[in-house]
Amino acid sequence: MEASVFSVLFLSLCAFSFSPVRSQTNSTDSCSSNLAVSSLIPFYSSSFNCLSAWSSEGFILRYATTSNNTWSFVLSSLYTNAYIAIGFSSNGQMVGSSAMVGWATSGNGTVGTANQYYLGGVSPSDCPPGTGNLNVVKNSTVIVSQSSRLYLAFEITVDKPSPYLVYAVGPQGTLPSSNGYLTEHRDMASASFNANTGVISDAQSGRGFDKARKHGLLVLLGWGVLVPIGILAARYFKRYDPHWFYSHISIQTVGFGLGLAGIIMGFDLEDDEVDDYDKHKALGIAILVFGCLQVTAFLARPDKSSKVRKYWNWFHHNIGRLAIAFSIANIFLGLSIASESKSWYIGYGAFLGVWVITALLLEIRHWMKSDD
Repeated sequence: MEASVFSVLFLSLCAFSFSPVRSQTNSTDSCSSNLAVSSLIPFYSSSFNCLSAWSSEGFILRYATTSNNTWSFVLSSLYTNAYIAIGFSSNGQMVGSSAMVGWATSGNGTVGTANQYYLGGVSPSDCPPGTGNLNVVKNSTVIVSQSSRLYLAFEITVDKPSPYLVYAVGPQGTLPSSNGYLTEHRDMASASFNANTGVISDAQSGRGFDKARKHGLLVLLGWGVLVPIGILAARYFKRYDPHWFYSHISIQTVGFGLGLAGIIMGFDLEDDEVDDYDKHKALGIAILVFGCLQVTAFLARPDKSSKVRKYWNWFHHNIGRLAIAFSIANIFLGLSIASESKSWYIGYGAFLGVWVITALLLEIRHWMKSDD
């Protein structure tokens, strides 16, 4: 009985929803008008840097640092009867960051509530109020509403803040419960923060694929999915000569191309302060070297009758196995660095499970036929 062609079950990893950009405009606060801020925030001065941090939500961020490693932040946003948050993250993700969160019950002249949170997960119980790793200066936190805007101000003491800021807004019309536990945010965004220069990039919304996620998806689909499938085609379908060869080359070429594009995109990320980044980068370079060796080996492939063909086969097969092993390990390391949800682990793990079972069945069939 002919072996059936198996299909990849992994392509539907996750879906992302898109919401329309809000059309509200900011007429009561801007970087050129600081009167309201100076009257509301005791530690504010005209020396603060200012930028439109997240235009779709009307976020304006003012910040400054002093010689004693004290960083001061003032975040303002349109009042929507929802909480606002600013977090400090090692990788641009909410999970694992510490955040200052504030809200008020009215948009005019109301002193609100602010707390620090450690965002340990995506459920309210994972983010208890009064936790976090920020060294907040005592009595520096201010949360107040005025003229339909909400102002959250605080100071922290730190040698060098985390390389990313994350912003979030809660669901409109839904404030945190009386015990301070948060509901899931309506939207979030992240921005890189260079503590040496004090420069903060434009916020990138959490909805959709950012560059880091595109990098991960390209490498995962290329070297984590297609290349392993191409190996099965070469190992178990040689009776369909020459179709197995063209299938193997086609699949590996596409897989190598996607992985290469992902690696190039990954070099542009340069998140040196992220935990395990150097390890992830080193593994990626090793995988790239293995891939280039395979391409070189293909171009220098000796004839089947050549005496060195058996050495070429040994080299080609084992470099391929090393590339697959390194790729799988690095994919899981990348998912950990990005603090991705369990669905990514489950999805890729399910693919690997199907791949291993398929390989075992085909290997058993291969040996059984060899004994005939």
